[in-house]
Amino acid sequence: MDLFPQDYCFVCHEPIRPTIGWKAIFSKEKASYICPPCQSKFETIIGETCRICCRPFARLDEKFRDGDLCHDCFRWEKDEHWKGLLDKNHSLFLYNEFLKEVIARFKFRGDYVLAKIFVEFFRNKLDEIKADFYVPIPLSKERLYERGFNQAAALLSETGLPATEILTRIHSEKQSKKSRTERIHLLQVFQLTPSVQLQEKKVVLIDDIYTTGSTLRHAAKLLKEAGAASVQSITLAR
Repeated sequence: MDLFPQDYCFVCHEPIRPTIGWKAIFSKEKASYICPPCQSKFETIIGETCRICCRPFARLDEKFRDGDLCHDCFRWEKDEHWKGLLDKNHSLFLYNEFLKEVIARFKFRGDYVLAKIFVEFFRNKLDEIKADFYVPIPLSKERLYERGFNQAAALLSETGLPATEILTRIHSEKQSKKSRTERIHLLQVFQLTPSVQLQEKKVVLIDDIYTTGSTLRHAAKLLKEAGAASVQSITLAR
């Protein structure tokens, strides 16, 4: 019998050393998908953050802060067209160079199994935010064909929670190719499934990266207009 079965890190592919001890011998431990050295390179967002977008104030020049909001969210909230649509975004990690590379492998190079390394982080956050519907931000049919899977849906699926896929996306140029101004002034990029009952429901959107907040606010706008009581979001990176 193999008392210490070997797991391998999904990021660096090095062996993950098992915990040695009586507990490890007599109880079945969870599978490990990421080694401690790789996990240590994820920078958890801590400290005081923007009330809406989760941007850490410690990394922000004071002149770009307006009370409990970063200047970006302050500008969103001053616009009557967008005010109050996204109640709160919860980002797990800072978008540092290490996470940028991991997400690129996961999102653009088809490495689906990398979703597993984020399961515990996502599940812990989802446990804090109870909702009626968990909605992954959709890809257009063209983008889904290119990538092979929706990274937001994959993250949610790996946690074991059911995805409520009530949004569809209109195909457009990749968001990463657009400037901040272009993203903000996009026409509506989503459509809502007809006859969906959202009245007084709590919705959590799932996505990989919060950049300008445009994507999440476009989705939140449709959901709030359909009667949703609140719309929050969880993203891997900020």
